[in-house]
Amino acid sequence: MNKILVVVYSYTGTSRKVAQLLCSQQGWPMAEIAETRPRAGALGGFRCLLDSVFRRHPQIRYDGPKTKDFDAVVLVSPIWGQRLAGPMRSFVGTRRHHLPDVAVVSVMGGSGAPHAVAEISRLIGRAPILDTAFTTREVDDGSFATRLQAFGTAVRNAEGAQSAVRPAVLSPQAL
Repeated sequence: MNKILVVVYSYTGTSRKVAQLLCSQQGWPMAEIAETRPRAGALGGFRCLLDSVFRRHPQIRYDGPKTKDFDAVVLVSPIWGQRLAGPMRSFVGTRRHHLPDVAVVSVMGGSGAPHAVAEISRLIGRAPILDTAFTTREVDDGSFATRLQAFGTAVRNAEGAQSAVRPAVLSPQAL
């Protein structure tokens, strides 16, 4: 069985709800990113926007298991101002050399998921194995659950297939 870890950052609790359901559906462990400087009130919301616009890396705390001990990590993060949430940017940026295969789940008000996936790709130097996105509305009404389960199954299958891939020199596509 593949070892897959779900790492989540959630400001409002919506991304945490997605991560918890994914872990429940797939039987995967979850670890959470926390900020060292909490965001509260209108000023906290304004900081979210500034972090996104300026692609800042706020200080975070992560007490979860080592990501390098897993075959894959699923990153679950909100989108702020059509970009990756600052705390997740900090996590990926500081651990980019210790991340195994990465899959991405974005939670957003309306749009921005492709920008977040592209930013994660730049930070880790490779594309995620899979990505998906859900709107806050889908999470609130529960309509995301079936698609989330299919995504989790696809991550498990993609990760299982990758361990069986032969080196490129032996691959029929390389001929």
